[in-house]
Amino acid sequence: MAEGATPKVVVAGLGDTGLLVATRLGRDFDVVGVSTRPALVSGQELGGRLTDPARWRRTYLVPYARVRKLDRIRTIHGRVTTVDLDARTVSVERSDGAEVTESYDVLVLATGATNGFWRHDRMESMADIDHGIEAIASQLRAASSVAVVGGGATGVSVADNLARTGRSEVHLFHSGDYPLPGYHPKVRAWITEVLRADGVSIHPDHRALLPAGFTGDKLTTGPVTWSTGQEPFTADCTVWAVGHIRPHTDYLPDNVLDDDGFVLVDEFLALEGYPDVFAVGDLAATDPHHSSARNWGWQVVLTNVRFRLGRGRRRRRFRAPHYRWGSILGIQAKGMVVAQPTGRRFRIPRRTAESLLMRVFVTRYLYGGLRDEAGDKSVPSRP
Repeated sequence: MAEGATPKVVVAGLGDTGLLVATRLGRDFDVVGVSTRPALVSGQELGGRLTDPARWRRTYLVPYARVRKLDRIRTIHGRVTTVDLDARTVSVERSDGAEVTESYDVLVLATGATNGFWRHDRMESMADIDHGIEAIASQLRAASSVAVVGGGATGVSVADNLARTGRSEVHLFHSGDYPLPGYHPKVRAWITEVLRADGVSIHPDHRALLPAGFTGDKLTTGPVTWSTGQEPFTADCTVWAVGHIRPHTDYLPDNVLDDDGFVLVDEFLALEGYPDVFAVGDLAATDPHHSSARNWGWQVVLTNVRFRLGRGRRRRRFRAPHYRWGSILGIQAKGMVVAQPTGRRFRIPRRTAESLLMRVFVTRYLYGGLRDEAGDKSVPSRP
């Protein structure tokens, strides 16, 4: 970095976590953000996305042109192809096919992971995004019976939200005694009662056999077979939420990755041996749940990037809770229930959740204020 120049930060990935990092750092640094899409397409609340796409879009599909804080950031619609950690450069294939190289003083890796059809790193336009959301929702609306395979938070959310619509018979299959592995036992027992009360048929101790090469990245209609010995099960439509997470880290050298391809980080979310590179979100090997995306990891990165660039007095450690936590089912008619790491739960009334949580906290605090919807949602790449 030349003397007197503004430090440059490249943020690879502008999803739920990367967007928060980029918009905050843009106040003090020269920030370049790279995204395979022209909008934030959140991986949160899949159940709501499948059952009520219009409502889900209002909070979780945000064209970058609406985000005021991105005005001070240079964005590139493209995919990171290689990173030279010694030369401090990032190579990007833009959506128009051109190759560009960006140097950096600090690099933040937030490219996420593939997990089913709703999280991926394909290059997409707004038209592609809209088509994908509607195609999946339409397929589920037409199904009179749905099998959901996987008892994690995503599978539970999808199964319960589908059952609440009353349009189809819903079956949830999971491999353990209770759904929600990684959550407090009290939460796991509670969610089982909720699912049954909402009309979900629960099938514990079922472990699915995935066809060779299939990763659960689309809905299927054929029979589901089980390695645990049960008879095959056939539904009109099967949603796969089996947790086969594959981090988007092909552009990184093997020496900074663990055996599963996740980025090795220290307690400050920095790469070992590369103090100018940070990783946060689903790709970071912070804990068994890769939970820095859900436990304020973005604030840890902000503090430590500023410290690294001489704009802060201290560093901050990332600490993951023993149990997972959060809203599992999203906003329902009676509000939003939030499960805590201690096993306790609290309910936020629906009106409060929609007005204060979504419109004030999310829209104003997290996103920093959004412009009204524009007729043209496309966002061109800025060179």
